[in-house]
Amino acid sequence: MPEPTKKDEMPNGEKESVAPDSSEAPMPTPEISLKVSPPPPEQPVETEGKDPQPIEVLKPVEPQPVVAKEPEPVENGSKEPEPEAVAVRAKEQVESVNSEVKEEAPSPCSPPPPDKDDDATTNTPSPPPPPEDANTLKKLSIEMPNDSVHVSAMGRKDSVWSLGEGQAPEDLDKPIDTPPLSSLLIESPQGGSITVGGDISFVAKVEAKDLLRKPTIKWFKGKWMDLASKTGKHLQLKETFDRRTKIHTFEMHIIKAKDNYAGNYRCEVTYKDKFDSCSFDLEVKELEQSQSVDIRSAFKRSSEGHEDAGDLDFSGLLKHREPKQEETPEVDVWEILKSARPDQYEKIAFEYGITDLRGLLKRLKKTKKEEKKSEAFAKKLDPAYQVDKGGKIRLVVDLADPTVELKWYKNGQEIRPTPKFIFEQKGTQRIMVINNCCLNDDAAYSVAAGEEKCTTELFVKELPVKITKEIEAVKTTVNERIELECEVSEEGAQIKWCKNGVEVPTGPRSRYRVKSEGLKHWLIIDDASKEDTGTFSVMASGGTSEAKVQVDLKPLKIIQDLQDMTVLLGQPLKMHCEIFPGNVPGRWYRNGQLIQSNDRINILQRAKNHRLEIANSTIHDAGDYTFVPEGYSQSLCAKVHIIDPPRVHLESLNFPDNTVTIVAGNKLRVEIPISGEPAPRVVWMKGERVILDSGHRVRAETFTDHTSLTIDIAEKEDTGNYKLVLQNEAGEATASVKVKVVDIPDPPEVPLVPEVGGDWCSMTWDPPIYDGGSPILGYFIERKKKQSSRWMRLNFDLNKETTFEPKKMIEGVPYEVRVFAVNAIGVSKPSEPSKAFVPLAVTSEPTMLVVDDITDTTVTMKWRPPDTIGAAGLDGYLVEYCIEGTDDWRVTNKELTEKTKYTITGLPPEAKILVRVRAINAAGASTPRTLQHSILVKEVIEPPKIRIPRHLKQTYVRKVGEAVNLVIPFMGKPRPKVSWLKEGQTVDPTQVTIRNTDCDSIIFIRKAERKHSGKYDMKVEVEKHVDTAIVDIQIVDLPGPPQCVKIDEVWGGNVALDWTPPKDNGNAAITGYTIQKADKKTMEWYTCIEHYHRTCITITELVVGNEYYFRIYSENMVGLSEGATQTKDSALIVKEGMQLKNPEYIDHDFKEPPNYLDEE
Repeated sequence: MPEPTKKDEMPNGEKESVAPDSSEAPMPTPEISLKVSPPPPEQPVETEGKDPQPIEVLKPVEPQPVVAKEPEPVENGSKEPEPEAVAVRAKEQVESVNSEVKEEAPSPCSPPPPDKDDDATTNTPSPPPPPEDANTLKKLSIEMPNDSVHVSAMGRKDSVWSLGEGQAPEDLDKPIDTPPLSSLLIESPQGGSITVGGDISFVAKVEAKDLLRKPTIKWFKGKWMDLASKTGKHLQLKETFDRRTKIHTFEMHIIKAKDNYAGNYRCEVTYKDKFDSCSFDLEVKELEQSQSVDIRSAFKRSSEGHEDAGDLDFSGLLKHREPKQEETPEVDVWEILKSARPDQYEKIAFEYGITDLRGLLKRLKKTKKEEKKSEAFAKKLDPAYQVDKGGKIRLVVDLADPTVELKWYKNGQEIRPTPKFIFEQKGTQRIMVINNCCLNDDAAYSVAAGEEKCTTELFVKELPVKITKEIEAVKTTVNERIELECEVSEEGAQIKWCKNGVEVPTGPRSRYRVKSEGLKHWLIIDDASKEDTGTFSVMASGGTSEAKVQVDLKPLKIIQDLQDMTVLLGQPLKMHCEIFPGNVPGRWYRNGQLIQSNDRINILQRAKNHRLEIANSTIHDAGDYTFVPEGYSQSLCAKVHIIDPPRVHLESLNFPDNTVTIVAGNKLRVEIPISGEPAPRVVWMKGERVILDSGHRVRAETFTDHTSLTIDIAEKEDTGNYKLVLQNEAGEATASVKVKVVDIPDPPEVPLVPEVGGDWCSMTWDPPIYDGGSPILGYFIERKKKQSSRWMRLNFDLNKETTFEPKKMIEGVPYEVRVFAVNAIGVSKPSEPSKAFVPLAVTSEPTMLVVDDITDTTVTMKWRPPDTIGAAGLDGYLVEYCIEGTDDWRVTNKELTEKTKYTITGLPPEAKILVRVRAINAAGASTPRTLQHSILVKEVIEPPKIRIPRHLKQTYVRKVGEAVNLVIPFMGKPRPKVSWLKEGQTVDPTQVTIRNTDCDSIIFIRKAERKHSGKYDMKVEVEKHVDTAIVDIQIVDLPGPPQCVKIDEVWGGNVALDWTPPKDNGNAAITGYTIQKADKKTMEWYTCIEHYHRTCITITELVVGNEYYFRIYSENMVGLSEGATQTKDSALIVKEGMQLKNPEYIDHDFKEPPNYLDEE
């Protein structure tokens, strides 16, 4: 058991001092002497450094350790100081101090004595104190027994954080309720020892291989103080986890330990229902230092101005580190307090620096005060009186004032004069006589004289009662009467009967009766039993007598034994036996288990008959029954056999119509509860075939309470009725279970594609032959391109019909389709793909159907191709007509025509017909395009009309050498007559080719020349109707060069040029000129300006000193002229103000080669 660190209050208000370890030897009691001197202001008190002088006492005091008590916390959070008990040996009042030491420092193993400080008087007056030596000083000092006293045992509380106060002494022997221990900790924290101010760590490790989450750990000090709320600068808790080793590490670090950190600690680890705990001790050693303290330092509060300010510094009795100051005059505070009034205690304590007023008051209370002289009594009652029972006693007081009124009290109740209580008066003496004292007169008596009162206590001594006749031993049998008799020396004496040292209960419900007559006393047992055997004794105040009682059983005789029985399940079970003697109870057992009576089981006993009745028997009631008479070794036995007809409990299957459905390929296990006693023989059959338990795939198994049919891999052939037969000696039962094996359906039949559209088709198929034992819920359809291997699902909702119309296909691409059947089990395998088909669309209807020409027997129609032709292309057109008012459409062309114009021949004159045209391709005929109105088969004169193209409405310009090809359409019926004139003259067919058709006229010139230019008149005639048009043709050529190019003036770097337009403009207007210059030295031509429109220009920025020539090109819509006109003269650019003198050179004769002349 870890040592407690808390000192709990005892019932009488005292504090119990607990040693650090109960196993250690007790330390000697410190000797204390009192010396008090008033301290100067703001100066520490210096204690007397003299050695204590122990003195002898009347009684030896058992040495006990001195333990300081730390203050108890209160509910509002503040701390009130508690008085501290210190073992004291005073030189004055030896006995008083000795009793104080016994009260303050009791033995750890013995309960503390009651506190009698509150009693006004004591039974026996204390002896007067010995005379005080005049040379002896009154002082307070502490002699430490040794330096090994643990500070933890003194219970200091002067640190920033508290580690708890342990458990109360009364809780030390109580078991601690903890969960069952398990091996969670693989490394437990170990106890240690440190000095004050040192650091220490405790480590616990938990293996987490088998743990799903982190365990919970708690650190405690003592029994109840959880250290998780005390973490701070002095206490730190740390947790780590090593993923490699799977170990949780929990650490507790104590930093700068203080002396009150010592004690017992506990580490608890919990995980779900597992628990582990470990206790360890911490010892904090105090540095060796001893000083003396005075009373004022002992009753001061510690740590003024700090976090724990307000705690009582009880360790001041043991340690004082303040440096010694100069000595001050000594003052005996105790003497001052003894003579002061209670209302002056606080003032005196404040004056001498004593802050623990509460402890001071308690200490002062224990100091015996001198009794003041009584003013009412000259002589008071003695503290106690003693008288024999039946005797007489006189209580006498002597009054100082005989006239004062006197009253006597017994236990606080006033006593009136009676024959028992007689009051007498002799002078100043007042006497109360108590006659024939009995035990009721043993009480506290008091007498009041005015306001004063004195008390005493009367003890009535009872004479011992002796046993004059001993009880005798008895030997008998059960159910007999036993009387134990004795005689005592006094009538009406109180005695006690015991059995085996335990008092016999004699209440109204007890088997034991007590009777007395005069001096005789009896203990009577009416119906003796085996348990009454033992040693009986009678105890009186003056002696004891005992005797043995032996109760034996009567011989057992079995009149009727138990009989073996066979009972049908549910029927009542009744067992009966008869034994002698008849009043012997017994117990019933089934298979060795005790049978208790309940609502279903009734146990009866009537004299010698014993019965066991069970209303409704169950299977569990079968077994070996035994009846054991109480107190006898003999027993009665019988076997009970419960039989039950076999039953099959199909209702527990919860299957409709007892049908079990299983998917093919899965394992089926049907468990059917059965009952019957004895266990029935089970046979499974399918048809005439018996299913054995040794079957490979299909087998039957039988257990205690059920039978099972197992099919490892269900197949379609396993579908059918299975018969179950149960047989036992009580009967036979049969049942039938239907097994239905369901599977995915077979694939549907190959789909057919009867109709194909441009991007759709219609398909049909037949359902699968086998639906898998479950109705077909619908179908899934897939398609793919013939060249591809990727199938695409077309419907995500089941198609419940056997037809489908796929859409959004690509026209002209071959496709295949297939079908899946779906039932409640799943999707079947796909069907075989359909034959490949190509979605093709007919073309749209032809457009712009109009009448092109009508004669008396023919109608010519023309149209434009369809807007949409499609991948199937266009094979041709089919032209049909019918007489207006009929639906007899006749095909005019036996073979398809690829042209968009067709003439219907063989028509009756002046008939009205309707015409329509169809476009034909591989997909079929398109929707027909029908003419909106009927056509009258009769030729109609249409005035001619020339439709001049827009580009011919202006002058048609062509370059020389280019071809001219003009098409000029016209209208008119019958075929118009076309004629052409040029400038009023007939067009020369050798120069210009003209070709006319029914609807247009073409002018063609293979190589145009300038002579072909002019206005051409076109004339179209239909009978008397004429229409004309003019076509202006202009053939253009390159222009000629400009004329008369000359230099008008030269100044500075500028030259002015002038010229005239070219003589030949190329049959087109001159659009501009291009001027170029060349240096006379190089004669390289450079363009000065292009597209110049005037015929004069000034050329600037010419280089001084150079001589220039100039030339000019003319330009029209065809281009630049082929040649340019150059200036005849050159322009010399000279510097102004200077004249260039040309050097003169002598012409040499180059007719003969040069030679060298020799000079001699």
